[in-house]
Formats: sequence, C-alpha cells, structure tokens
Amino acid sequence: MESMLKKKRTILAFVLPALLIYIGIVLIPIFDTIYHSAFKWNILGDKKFIGFDNFINLFTKDKIFMLGMKNTFMLMLLSLAIQTPLAILLAIALSGKIKGKRYFKTVFFLPNILSSVAVGLLWTFIYHPEFGIINSVLESIGLDSLTRLWLADKRTVLPSIIVVICWQFVGYHMILYLAAVENIPTEIKEAALIDGVTKKSMIWYITLPLIRHMIRIDLVLMATGSLRFFDLIYVMSNGGPNHASEVIASYMYYKSFRDYQYGYGSAVSVVLLVLCLMVTLILNKLFHTEKIEY
Repeated sequence: MESMLKKKRTILAFVLPALLIYIGIVLIPIFDTIYHSAFKWNILGDKKFIGFDNFINLFTKDKIFMLGMKNTFMLMLLSLAIQTPLAILLAIALSGKIKGKRYFKTVFFLPNILSSVAVGLLWTFIYHPEFGIINSVLESIGLDSLTRLWLADKRTVLPSIIVVICWQFVGYHMILYLAAVENIPTEIKEAALIDGVTKKSMIWYITLPLIRHMIRIDLVLMATGSLRFFDLIYVMSNGGPNHASEVIASYMYYKSFRDYQYGYGSAVSVVLLVLCLMVTLILNKLFHTEKIEY
C-alpha cells in the first residue's frame, strides 16, 4: 500500500477523474462568470466591455440590490441564531438513552429530505390568508387581529420564509451535532458526574467545548447556504411583494433570466461568491483552535 502511494502516477490516476469533474462544473463556470461580469450583454446580442461599471452600479445606484443584501444577511443571521442553539439542544436531548430515539431522529430529519419546491408549496398553503391553517387557528381561538397576509405583507414575508427554512433544515444540523456529541468519550462524562458536575455545567463546560470543531463546520455550512438561498424564496414569494423578500441569489436570477442582463447578473453572482468566501474566512478565524485530542 505504501509503495502504491509513493507512485505519483497511481495517485494521479485516482484523483484525476474527480478533479476533471470539479474543474468542469465548478472552476470553469466561476471564471466564466467573473469574465462576463465585466460586460454589458443581453445573452443574444454582442458583448460590450464596460470594466467595473456593473459593480459600481450595484453599490451606488441599485437600491433593490442593496435591499437584497440586507435581506440576505438578515436571513443568514436569523438562521444562525435560531437553528444553531435549537439543533444543539435537540442533539443533546437525543444523545441520551431515551425511548423512541430513532423515531424522533427520523421525524426531525424528515423535512430535510423533502424537495424545497414541495416544502415551499406546502407552506404557501399553510400561510394562505383564506384557508391557511395559521389564520384558521387564530380565528378559531378569537385572535382575528393577529391574522395576516403572511406572504403578501412586506413586514411578515421574510420572517415567514425564515421560519420555513429553520423548520426544514434544523433536523440536518441536529444530526451533525448528535454525531459529535455521541463521539465524546463516556469516560469524560462519567468523571464529571463523579466530581459532582451538574447537567447544565456539563453542557457548558464539557459538551460545547468538545464539539467546537463541529460547531465551526456547521456554522460555515449554514452561513454559506443561507447566503445562496433561492428555491424556497422563489416558490413562496418570488422575491415579493415589491422585492421585500428579495435576496442576492433571487436577484441574480431576476437580472440574468428575466431582465436578460446577463453581465449584470454575473456581477451579482461574483459579489455573492466573494461574500461566501469572506464569511467562511471570518467564521474559521473566529473558531480557530488547536485540535482537541481525547
């Protein structure tokens, strides 16, 4: 085995197919998008080189883009603030010996395997102002004043979508944390209990520090996923009303394939790429620690 690993040709033969696929579906489209961001192009006509004008217009003249950036960061921050503690608490609750553990794991994870389009349509009916279950329940208990046009009101549309996002993906993050929590050696927990450590202190001083590496990885996945979120928003509100739920990804689609401003849409996608890289670097820097060995 060692002699095989020393042969560079053997290593290259195994790595090359995956590397070629990665270059073809990731790197080439990225560089192609960066290239087209410097042009004014409607896909059908001739390209006109305009340099950084698309980026200048984005940050100086395009109010919808700035609103989309605000909504994107709000979606990301609220997703992190809601899903992270909830997923960790669920993971800790399910890590012990409880009855129906497999059932609860399945129930919490099930929304994650559903199509986002199906989830969006389902919740669109739930939020429906006339026959949706939320308004119906509020009316039945005498809280008519709290009924809303949930997806048609600019004050409630984005929070309503964030609730759906958290509902769909919190089970996925719970499974990641559950794997990390159950990987903590039982000797550490038993020693802590013998020393008289309370359950609350054990969570704060033992469990959380020992799953810190998983928290860092999950925060990066959650943050970058939130920045790139598109499908649920497209299905449920299409960025409306009046761009109130517009995010960077949906605005990129809007400019590229509805306004046929492909160069401008490419500039939006480049900004999104840079934001994802910046958020990843910041989170990795914040959670940079020495490797913990048990």
